[in-house]
Amino acid sequence: MTAHHDPKGLIRESYRMDGISMGECRSILVDWALSLPADHDPMQALTALLDEYGTHAPDHPMTALLQEGLVPRPQRPRRGRSK
Repeated sequence: MTAHHDPKGLIRESYRMDGISMGECRSILVDWALSLPADHDPMQALTALLDEYGTHAPDHPMTALLQEGLVPRPQRPRRGRSK
């Protein structure tokens, strides 16, 4: 079912590249996120991809980025005047 969450195979291919850097993985992940259909839940997709690939390659830089993507971000207070 990961093909559903990675229609271009970008994440799959990143795990096949020997010596891929964190920066290269970050670029691939951005491309993946931008190509994700609007009706997809990115958190669900990240979880599925991490389950599929991260368990087999825990030290891969893409695994670290997928895990980072699942960490909730704190809400920043709104700046400026209220309307």
